[in-house]
Amino acid sequence: MRAMTGLLARVFDVALIVTGALVASRIRFDDASQQGFYLAFVAFAAAFSLAIFPALGVYESWRGRSKRVLTGQVALGWLIVQACALALMFSLHRIDFVSRLWFAYWTGISGGSLILSRLVMHRLLGRARNAGLDLQPVAVAACGEHCNEIIHRMESETASGFRPRAIYNLRPEAETSPHVPAFDDHKAFASYVREQQISEVWLALPLAEERTILKLVNEFRNDLINIRFMPDVRTLALFEGGVTSLLGLPTINLAASPLPPNAMVKKDIFDRLFAFCAILAISPILLGCSIAVKLSSPGPVFFKQRRKGADGRVFTIYKFRTMRLHKQKAGVLEQAKRGDPRITAVGGFLRRTSLDELPQFFNVLRGEMSVVGPRPHAIEHDDLYQNVVSGYIHRYRIKPGITGWAQVNGYRGETDRIEKMEGRVEHDLYYLRNWSFRLDLRIIGATIFKGIVHPNAY
Repeated sequence: MRAMTGLLARVFDVALIVTGALVASRIRFDDASQQGFYLAFVAFAAAFSLAIFPALGVYESWRGRSKRVLTGQVALGWLIVQACALALMFSLHRIDFVSRLWFAYWTGISGGSLILSRLVMHRLLGRARNAGLDLQPVAVAACGEHCNEIIHRMESETASGFRPRAIYNLRPEAETSPHVPAFDDHKAFASYVREQQISEVWLALPLAEERTILKLVNEFRNDLINIRFMPDVRTLALFEGGVTSLLGLPTINLAASPLPPNAMVKKDIFDRLFAFCAILAISPILLGCSIAVKLSSPGPVFFKQRRKGADGRVFTIYKFRTMRLHKQKAGVLEQAKRGDPRITAVGGFLRRTSLDELPQFFNVLRGEMSVVGPRPHAIEHDDLYQNVVSGYIHRYRIKPGITGWAQVNGYRGETDRIEKMEGRVEHDLYYLRNWSFRLDLRIIGATIFKGIVHPNAY
């Protein structure tokens, strides 16, 4: 059945590719005719799709996969197919016969059709599963809160098609879902799984339960049952422990950067483009602030200080100078206080409006900072707080930012109490665990509309 479904999906995709080419031809050419080698181009693309789509996992089961991931896989696969077909046409010296406008229409129409068809099918399958059709029964071996969390996710994400049908509870004193049969005896659990023909067993157990894990694996070794291991590493992992591959071996990240490498690259590209556009847009403001600072008191326009960046690398941060020149004790950093006599009149305005931070867009352009991220602290503060505030050092697993989640939530200015720093770090770690482009844009918007002027900025 699964093989037939996969074959039909491939045939359907080829049909969408050919149909998209015909529709593009009708739009591009008034006489609805095609040049001879257009047919070859379409044939090459169809052939490449049959090889590339399966390699990218496009035809794997959709059960439990998000629409965003599904859309991304199809879009990436189609772009690779078109690039390969284009390269082949170029190598055959036939690329000059192809209309670039037709190619653009075809790519857009067929790509949109491939994505839209899957989104429609995804929605139809979701409705069918909500109605009780195409369900995958699951037996969960777990203990405590981790068990309840998995059951809750299956029950709340009904469109995935997974339904809990049995629980092997290693801690009988802990309450489980009353709607799902629970067992505390190994043999009774195994018998129930076989009697009910449950084809999925999820081992959501802590690493300390090695004996139980091996016992369950051996129990169902000769059954046609999918056994999946979902280790409970919450007590060990600082962030949600994703699985990566190192030297070909599956590896669980317990304390590593929570942002995958591809996300870091995308964030870096966004940062540099945003910084470049921002510098162009605010160049008159930068010039005006520079003149005002220079006239306010003797000294340089910019204040420079060494801060820690990603992975603890030290860089020089730039700000507009807001204080009069003064001597500072070696190894001692005195933060600005309310009514600080060192702050000039111009400097006070720049601090209250956060205009003193604008030169940091040059740090972003140089790749030393990000637009959004944990705010970098003076090195003296890092040395002080990293041994006092739990998780403090993990703020530097990504580039520091001009603004951040802590800042738009009120954690700005002087950190004269340990509680303030703890609150700031808590918000920074929340940002690391929940990073997305949507969250970055939300923080940027909050900074522009409500975070520029703040009572704690002085």
